[in-house]
Amino acid sequence: MSQRHEAARPTRPRLKPLAEEQWDPRTRELLAAAPHDPGGGIPNIFTTLVRHPDLYEQFMPFGGQLLGRGRLPGDVRELLILRTAWNTGARYEWGRHLPLARAAGVTDADIDRIGQGPEAPGWADLQRQLIRAADELHGDATMSDATWEALAEHFGDAELIEIAMLVGQYHMVAFFLNATGVELEPGFDSTGFAAGERDDG
Repeated sequence: MSQRHEAARPTRPRLKPLAEEQWDPRTRELLAAAPHDPGGGIPNIFTTLVRHPDLYEQFMPFGGQLLGRGRLPGDVRELLILRTAWNTGARYEWGRHLPLARAAGVTDADIDRIGQGPEAPGWADLQRQLIRAADELHGDATMSDATWEALAEHFGDAELIEIAMLVGQYHMVAFFLNATGVELEPGFDSTGFAAGERDDG
């Protein structure tokens, strides 16, 4: 990620999470169904996005489909999300997905090399192609024939569609997080995110 992009990041939230005393009945109902953290708190992404309740209501089922009910294996999904978080400089996205990635079987060694891109030593071939797909979608808004064909050896039509949609979804989420300045909650870290020089894939 370029220094210009880093400089554009807000240094504090432009939109703060909506405080509970400001919740109207609809907001309370919408947030009641949101994923809660172990301590019972609602993640800042949701209490910020709910400032647009109509959009929030439509976004949640789509995001939930990709995150919790998609066809991709969890480790595949999380590799794509973490590389997208890296490419877009979305610290919140990275920090929230580290524990999900580890729970899905993504190793710390894999996490450490995400920032190095598809040519980093140590990737399995499928992992390398997934990182490359995330980079091509990020940079070119498409996948090369070579990358598509490599992934098609492992995935069917529906999964290939989901790969493209997943990366696109997490770009959209990153735009929202970065533009509004959503802050990572205590207890979540962004280990590995700021280490070294990020490139744009």
